[in-house]
Amino acid sequence: MRKKVVGLVLGGVLGGALMAGCTSSGSDTGTGSTHTPAASAPGKKPSGAQPDTRAAAYRKWGLKPFADVPAPPAVKPVKTVPGGPVPVISEIPTQKKIVFVTFDDGAEKDPKFVAMMKDLKIPFTMFLMNDAIRSDYGYFKPLQALGNRVENHTLHHPNMRTLGAAAQKNEVCGQQTKLGAEYGSAPRLFRPPYGNWNANTRAAVQSCGLKAIVLWRESMQIKNMQYQRPDKKLHPGDIILAHFRGPSELKGHSMTEMMANMLRHIQEQGFTVARLEDYV
Repeated sequence: MRKKVVGLVLGGVLGGALMAGCTSSGSDTGTGSTHTPAASAPGKKPSGAQPDTRAAAYRKWGLKPFADVPAPPAVKPVKTVPGGPVPVISEIPTQKKIVFVTFDDGAEKDPKFVAMMKDLKIPFTMFLMNDAIRSDYGYFKPLQALGNRVENHTLHHPNMRTLGAAAQKNEVCGQQTKLGAEYGSAPRLFRPPYGNWNANTRAAVQSCGLKAIVLWRESMQIKNMQYQRPDKKLHPGDIILAHFRGPSELKGHSMTEMMANMLRHIQEQGFTVARLEDYV
């Protein structure tokens, strides 16, 4: 019944609205702005019809709702081998048109981003670094309460390749302890700063109880994505990197604008967003 209601509302209310895509020219008309909801179609609503709150929430941020996320697999496709090295991944093996959104560091603490995520309920993973978050650990708790996991991004954001084995272990295990104490559960995933790691990193991650090292395939800038593959397209299972950044690093743009631009890129290519921890 809900799908029929969504269809009626989208057809009658949003039929003429087109998603504003981001281009290399830098145009972001409407990005992140608050839009006035379109007027209802003439005539009475069917008896018992409920307002389409999901479409309205997306419309508030200048977006269209995503397609429903496919059910996660019964068996996670990324596994650890007992006694073996932890896996290092940049994408998830899947044929489904899904991608995974991740945010690093934690320097920007924009309350509007929390409001946006409460409205949109887009799943994402937070790789938090202690130096960036220690001024306000509490900022990330409402985001965690939405079902988004807090994962490990070191204490001090060093280039792990420049550190010896003991120093790497301190960076990883030290952050495990802090994040577990602040957020109630120990992280399962680790992302090395700058994507740099070596055999000592892998050993430290395993020793500290984490299950995988997570890299990325695309990185979100202000308006456009940077792609690692020459075809410059998203592929099923890709992991996307973004950062908790604000106007000082985004040339005057907000984190919510950046997020809206990223979601448009994902949607324009026919993908929806799934939760990384459902697959790793």
